[in-house]
Amino acid sequence: MSAMRKSIDIDRRPEEVYAYLTDPTHLPEWQDSAVSAVPIGDLPVHIGSKILVTRQLGRRRVPTTMEFVELDPPRSWHVHGVDGPVRPDVRGTVEPLDGGTRSRLTLDVDFEGHGLGRALVPLVVRPMVRKELPRGEEKLKHLLET
Repeated sequence: MSAMRKSIDIDRRPEEVYAYLTDPTHLPEWQDSAVSAVPIGDLPVHIGSKILVTRQLGRRRVPTTMEFVELDPPRSWHVHGVDGPVRPDVRGTVEPLDGGTRSRLTLDVDFEGHGLGRALVPLVVRPMVRKELPRGEEKLKHLLET
């Protein structure tokens, strides 16, 4: 069971929503804490592709390497953190609505804490993400619909 699950309906085709979300360079456009997301290797992503994501957590910039472990276009993807004290685990699902003219995006987000991260996950990371995730999905909806 994931720590957080959030869904939102978007007035764009599933293929377009999926393509936007699986292009890591878009991450800072809709996630407030993401300062940068740099692919390690070529785009488009494939299973095994890695991304260096840098997040602003308070006054600190924290880099994390994420790896695509599942891709099922245009339905779902799964990325997992492979280093650092806090390792995100994100699953995205895009369901077609209204004959495929609209989409329902569901994000499941959880974290593994390693070392100091064991204390940071429940005290800092999960509360921050619970606030950021709904704002991020609304920002994403706005970006994709305009």
